[in-house]
Amino acid sequence: MVVVTGASGHVGGNLVRALLERGEKVRALVQHDQRALEGLDVKIVKGDVLDPESLRNAFKKADVVFHAAAYISLFMNDWPRLQSVNVIGTRHVVEACLYCGVRRLVHFSSIHALQESMDGPIDETRPHVESRRCPPYDRSKAEGEKEVLIGINNGLDVVIINPTGIIGPYDFRPSHSGEALLSMAQGTLPALVGGGFDWVDVRDVVKGALCAEKQAPTGAKYILSGHWISVRDMAAQVEEITGVRSPRFVSPLWLARLGAPFLTAVAHWRGKRPLYTTVSLKALKSHRTISHKKATLELDYHPRPFSDTIKDTLQWFPRNGNL
Repeated sequence: MVVVTGASGHVGGNLVRALLERGEKVRALVQHDQRALEGLDVKIVKGDVLDPESLRNAFKKADVVFHAAAYISLFMNDWPRLQSVNVIGTRHVVEACLYCGVRRLVHFSSIHALQESMDGPIDETRPHVESRRCPPYDRSKAEGEKEVLIGINNGLDVVIINPTGIIGPYDFRPSHSGEALLSMAQGTLPALVGGGFDWVDVRDVVKGALCAEKQAPTGAKYILSGHWISVRDMAAQVEEITGVRSPRFVSPLWLARLGAPFLTAVAHWRGKRPLYTTVSLKALKSHRTISHKKATLELDYHPRPFSDTIKDTLQWFPRNGNL
């Protein structure tokens, strides 16, 4: 029996599908939203990473747990909730795995848990983020990894996955990256910004995680990166596929940072999540050179072309009623 926390999320929904294709019996831990699991042959269990008893019930007789549940925030004032879900929630998952005798835990962390630097590529030897000047999300994922390391010291068999910016189909909610793609495809994005990010297909992340679950030694850690793509190039690919003209104005990052508080306020007034915040703009100027060499050597990990990801995602959104 395999259990997936955060099974109704972007990673979780893709992971559950891949596990079913592999012939696994899957128990899906969800809170409320079950759209990503509709029509799938899974055992749905209501639970919450903040409720230790619900985790122990969900993990009974489980052989493997994939911990994909997380809270993602692009704001600097979200530490309380980020700490609650990503740190304390991960602690509860580790403790429940130990209590239930789970054979292996695969923990989904993030590239943001690792310190960035301008000298050389980021790899698995990079230390954790610690400074309070860093975005709270980054610190929460770093602290979550530390909870997992405590579990290893207590005898738990754990593998850690550090994906970059995840993008791809079966993005039901959708994610922040999915919303950016939809804004481009709908022609509602008023302007582009300079910079870019390393984007990875959610299906490649899932494939890497499944290989790690089967092959990796205890305590192994893998960066699952894809391709660094600028915001301008992403918009150009969306325009080529959809025919919707992308914004021609590309704001320099320094100017976008000045306008970020205003854009955030306007988005909140309209009842939407802002795409350009001080946190997201900071990410667009960092993490440019990221190495997945270890995953390639040990897991035979090879991310697909970014153009394939964009095409597949933009073909999936209409089927889900987003476009």
